[in-house]
Amino acid sequence: MKVLVGLGNPEEEYAATRHNIGYLVAAEVVRRRGRPYTERKARSLVCRVKIGGSEALVARPLRSMNRSGQAVAALLDLAQAGPEDLLVVCDDLYLEFGTIRLRPRGGHGGHNGLLSIIDTLGTQAFPRLRIGVGPVEPGLAHADFVLGVFPRHQRRLIPEVVQRSSDCAESALSEGVAMAMNRFNRTPADGAGEDPG
Repeated sequence: MKVLVGLGNPEEEYAATRHNIGYLVAAEVVRRRGRPYTERKARSLVCRVKIGGSEALVARPLRSMNRSGQAVAALLDLAQAGPEDLLVVCDDLYLEFGTIRLRPRGGHGGHNGLLSIIDTLGTQAFPRLRIGVGPVEPGLAHADFVLGVFPRHQRRLIPEVVQRSSDCAESALSEGVAMAMNRFNRTPADGAGEDPG
């Protein structure tokens, strides 16, 4: 079984922050199937869905971002899955707003959620979809930036970014990471997510 995990902080005060865009993507994948999160398991809100004809577990951890690894390990146990079956969706302050980058593996890049997952699983070899929320405003600490809300001119674009990111996540789980990377690893100006020709 595949496992899709959207990272974020569970407290209501963080709901609209940049750091919680992973939650929005997981929620969109669930919403498309007309299903709510139905269970609290593995330290997360979870929903079992069909993606590309196969069963997948979509989850929103109920642990703080810095403790995401605990929830992800429990989710993999629940799904009887390995790191290669996982797709983590998270924000990236080093990518321009709206840019999405899918990778089959990699470091944490300063993201505390990814760092926690890598430390807990003992491997960097799991796919991740990073969604650009940058650039960081001059003079603002990185933590303050990701825990801040999107400015008005970006807020109106969030639905489109979430739709495109959800399309990418579903493609990665149903068609494979390599194919999804070819389709979606472009900047918004390049027409990310659009089939060529």
